[in-house]
Amino acid sequence: MADLAEKEMDTPTFRSDTVLSDVHLHCPSKRHLMVRLNAVGQPVFLSYFKLLWSTEDLASGKHVRETATGREQQCRSGDELCDKDRSIVKEEGELNSEGVEALLDDDGDLEVVRRPRSASNLQAEDLLRDIVCPVILMKGKEDAFEDEEQEFTCSDVVKIEHTMATPLEDVGKQVWRAAFLLADYILFQRDTFRGCSVLELGGGTGITSIIMGTVAKRVYCTDVGEDLLAMCEQNVALNKHLMEPGGGEVKVKELDWLKDEFCTDPDTPYSWSEEEIADLLDHCSVIMAADVFYDDDLTDALFRTLYRITHNLRNSCTVYLALEKRLNFTLRHLDITCEAYSHFRNTLNDLENLQDGKMKYTVEHIKPDFCQFLVYERIEQL
Repeated sequence: MADLAEKEMDTPTFRSDTVLSDVHLHCPSKRHLMVRLNAVGQPVFLSYFKLLWSTEDLASGKHVRETATGREQQCRSGDELCDKDRSIVKEEGELNSEGVEALLDDDGDLEVVRRPRSASNLQAEDLLRDIVCPVILMKGKEDAFEDEEQEFTCSDVVKIEHTMATPLEDVGKQVWRAAFLLADYILFQRDTFRGCSVLELGGGTGITSIIMGTVAKRVYCTDVGEDLLAMCEQNVALNKHLMEPGGGEVKVKELDWLKDEFCTDPDTPYSWSEEEIADLLDHCSVIMAADVFYDDDLTDALFRTLYRITHNLRNSCTVYLALEKRLNFTLRHLDITCEAYSHFRNTLNDLENLQDGKMKYTVEHIKPDFCQFLVYERIEQL
């Protein structure tokens, strides 16, 4: 017994890590009151994320677009907003425009760039960075947040239920920055997606599918886990008013990348009907995924699923992938690396170089210099 105990102590096992999305770190002067506990006992919060344009404006085409010359309306590059957005975003709160970079001091230690507590000491031209200030509500306590609720109208916010921190296996229940970036791109290029049939892989809380639902005809928002899918379905219901003007529809479905087939068991929640599978394969022209590349095995499984689905589609398809490069110092490399991103890039290159006589994939990088339609913080690593 002693030998066994010593052996077990020599090889400790860490079953899970607590993960916190950076989106939740920018909530100054806000009370964090939960809406409810989910089925596994995690506290669930409700956040209002501000749209810089109302859905009525989006539906009517009243938004800022880049002109051919770029002179009438200049879109700021990287993490910047369109010029017309600047005054709107300043009302939401600001941080400095300095990007987060991986810097080393003289001893080789990671040097953390800290944001100031107050923007009072910054130059006016540096006040370009917005922050996320979600309004957290508690059912039955609406009066305590009357002032916050008056700041919003039904047409200019996305309401999302989410958790603040989760084990690694439940990260889909949080809100991630790349989902906002992909949502920005959807709204900026909404004419491209109008009337499309869309599949989202790893939809999580559903925010990207909800935004896509404002312009697309039908969106299949997929993930795994009954508790997560129930949260996603609740978010779709909370934002139904955003999709109604365009007649869009979001269907929440289970899609496990570790399985080779769609779940069609009628006794399983969020399973597929044969008609829905046929509709997806016959009409899907867009597949999207945001911030799902954090585990090498899951990345491999996603690309296998991506190949299987695109191979069976009736029409050609465009896949949009958004992610945040998360830099970490690793003991294995004794350097700052982003191993999950490196594996993603290698797998993506393998897909592009695939020669099986059946499919041809072309990879194109989209620069994140398009206008910002949602209030969140853009960083260089997006």
